[in-house]
Amino acid sequence: MPWNFDSSTPIYLQIMEQIKFRIAVGDYKAGDKLDSVRDLASEAEVNPNTMQKALSELEREGLLFTQRTSGRFITENSETITELRRRLADEQLDLFLKKMYNLGYNNKEVVKLLEDYIRGEEQK
Repeated sequence: MPWNFDSSTPIYLQIMEQIKFRIAVGDYKAGDKLDSVRDLASEAEVNPNTMQKALSELEREGLLFTQRTSGRFITENSETITELRRRLADEQLDLFLKKMYNLGYNNKEVVKLLEDYIRGEEQK
């Protein structure tokens, strides 16, 4: 998956979000070893200090851990990963609902739209 950045948010925050997404969707699995800071920075075309900052923050959040001399790894705590997935889902739902409310829909109408949409997808 390519690294995509924009100028609206600091790069290290965007790196964190992209790594969180990769963990949530299973691209990075529990216990996987990450590439070195330099390798990740090179792949993302960012300064190694920027990558280091992002990884340190993810470690502070409990999504990564370091083993001396072995490198950084994705947490092996499945509850932490489940919580991450839920938080990311909640963020997407929040964005979706705000847009639907701006379009004039209420909760009941949104639920009906979703049910109709899912039914239509199942019939494909």
